[in-house]
Amino acid sequence: MTICFESRGLMLRALLALTLAAAAGPMPAQTAPADTVAARPLIPLETFFAPRDLASPRLSPSGRWLAVLVQGTGQRNALAVIDLESPGTSRAIARFSDIDIEPPRWVGDDHLVFSVLDKQAGSGDDRLAPGLFGVHRDGTGLRELVKLRGNPFVTAPPIGADRRLDYNHQLLHVPRGNGTEVIVGEINFSGSGNDIDSVVLKRLDVRTGRVGSLVQGQLDKARGFLFDPDGEPRLTLTIHAGRTAMHWRAPGQATWTLLREGDLLDEGWQPEAVDAAGTLYVTVPSGPGATRVLTRLDMASRQPVPQALVSVPGFDYSGTLVHDPDTGVALGVRVRSDAETTVWFDARLKTWQAEVDRLLPGRVNRLTCRRCASDGRVLLVESWSDQDPGGYYVWRGAAARLERLGSAMKHVEPRRMATLDFHRFTARDGRSVPVWVTQPPPVKDAKDAPPRPAVVLVHGGPWVRGGQWRWDPMPQFLASRGYVVIEPEFRGSTGFGGEHFRAGWRQWGQAMQDDVADAVLWAAQQRLVDPARVCIAGASYGGYATLMGLVRHPELYRCGAAWLAVTEPLRLLERSAWWDDDVGAEARKHSLPALVGDAKADAAMLKAVSPVQQAARIRAPVLLAYGELDRRVPLVHGREMRDALTAAGRPPEWIVYPGEGHGWRKPENRHDFARRLEAFLAQHLKP
Repeated sequence: MTICFESRGLMLRALLALTLAAAAGPMPAQTAPADTVAARPLIPLETFFAPRDLASPRLSPSGRWLAVLVQGTGQRNALAVIDLESPGTSRAIARFSDIDIEPPRWVGDDHLVFSVLDKQAGSGDDRLAPGLFGVHRDGTGLRELVKLRGNPFVTAPPIGADRRLDYNHQLLHVPRGNGTEVIVGEINFSGSGNDIDSVVLKRLDVRTGRVGSLVQGQLDKARGFLFDPDGEPRLTLTIHAGRTAMHWRAPGQATWTLLREGDLLDEGWQPEAVDAAGTLYVTVPSGPGATRVLTRLDMASRQPVPQALVSVPGFDYSGTLVHDPDTGVALGVRVRSDAETTVWFDARLKTWQAEVDRLLPGRVNRLTCRRCASDGRVLLVESWSDQDPGGYYVWRGAAARLERLGSAMKHVEPRRMATLDFHRFTARDGRSVPVWVTQPPPVKDAKDAPPRPAVVLVHGGPWVRGGQWRWDPMPQFLASRGYVVIEPEFRGSTGFGGEHFRAGWRQWGQAMQDDVADAVLWAAQQRLVDPARVCIAGASYGGYATLMGLVRHPELYRCGAAWLAVTEPLRLLERSAWWDDDVGAEARKHSLPALVGDAKADAAMLKAVSPVQQAARIRAPVLLAYGELDRRVPLVHGREMRDALTAAGRPPEWIVYPGEGHGWRKPENRHDFARRLEAFLAQHLKP
């Protein structure tokens, strides 16, 4: 199956042309036209950074029950269950006074499991283990299955405390059709405490807390697993001394068979999923740009089947196989290009998808099916767009009628939100670079309006994909204040082919930085932005790129806002007794030297791309913000950058949030930072 895309307007919202029998419904067109800017008050910043009112809906295996997280006003969230056969009947089955519930998982039709997270505490507490709880769908039998660690304020239920597993256990898989057991992994760390040494698999009964072994002959140093729908581990990944190995255990086989070995940055085939028949699905680089395609692994040759099952030109395959929960048969595949779509193999689901897309046009409509083969089918529809955080619907039985459950964020007005489009531009060396553009609602008499000021928002990672077509709070907030937001997928970003990824190796502050600058020049050529009013901003690696942008391309930017920013790449490459970080020994020794540079051999290059070392070259105003307890980018990065800028006569605006780690978790800190960022940009860009 090849998925081909045809540009529609500015964004690749495409019709899918399939070479096999299945064909997809239409990709989203634009949401309803946005309001033009008039004399309306600014949308409060709290609207953008509020928790979701409804989140994580999950159908039970039978389709009768729907679990959902509900946010109360001024309260912690609650786990609620709705009886879909009795409309309007719902029950809150779990809520804590001092901690929040994470997305639940059904274990059969009668039980749910979930972890917890304190969303009102600083993110510096992320090292606290999230625990695991089980509860019956009517709210009885609440049990702590895996202990919480380190938070004295959590009022954990004492039920079954004698059988609680230690905090280093984590939920890995919920088998289909079992109804009582889940699979957890006991995580054992290496001596440094930052690398996982091994994971031991166990079966856990959610009703009693009893634990049993899962499989005999588990491999030493096993760190990752793929399970079939019934919960049998079929593939295991081991990592040791910079090498990875993948072993396979087929149905009916007692021992593990080596499939392949490689180094940490090996670009060969990668495992994706295992179906009920024991087929291993993998991705493999293919064609121009070495974009990854989905195929099967031939176990006889231990090589990928040459013919791709799914390919998405211009994008790496990124998706999920959708299985029938009753039979384990693959019904379709969710695929992400610029936006998400689902290609259904099943003719009925293909028809239902087309009908839902007709009823909810211009949106991504994700369908989840239960009792798919009967007239009593139940479809959960999660629907969103670039202007709408989302809404939830249920479609039951043969009648083509959607029953609305509610909005993800009820205070967001989609017509007042910005639009998001996907483009590609040509960088100075000829490389095609993807870029996202968020534009505020048009002003009155837009034909005569001058180009707007802009914020170049650089994603973190950097070896990740930054954007997708959906509502995103930070770009939407900035657009609401009058800025066009430019988000380049600079070389080194993933999701756009192996060549694009490899082109960013050892290019921090160099070609990666030029891609960010070229995105500004391209946007100016398109008259999307006013080139004289541009600031650069970002977090983590994006904060690093902000500072290096002010060093390397000072003519482009009026100001820079960097939070959680790496300021000295050598600190990623070398451990010190003077600060505590969470960079693992495997990464420091075996992957970061290839991705960033060798601390000794590339010393001159690393100095040239160090914001701290080059601080005297920065002339624009700078905002720096850090979390006091950040272990990914310790506070020493910020202090040294602040001191270097001050010594150069350009003291920055300086913020440190107590209790926070690599991101702002406390609502008051999210709001405070947004307010400071808003004032900083307004001072220098005058929107």
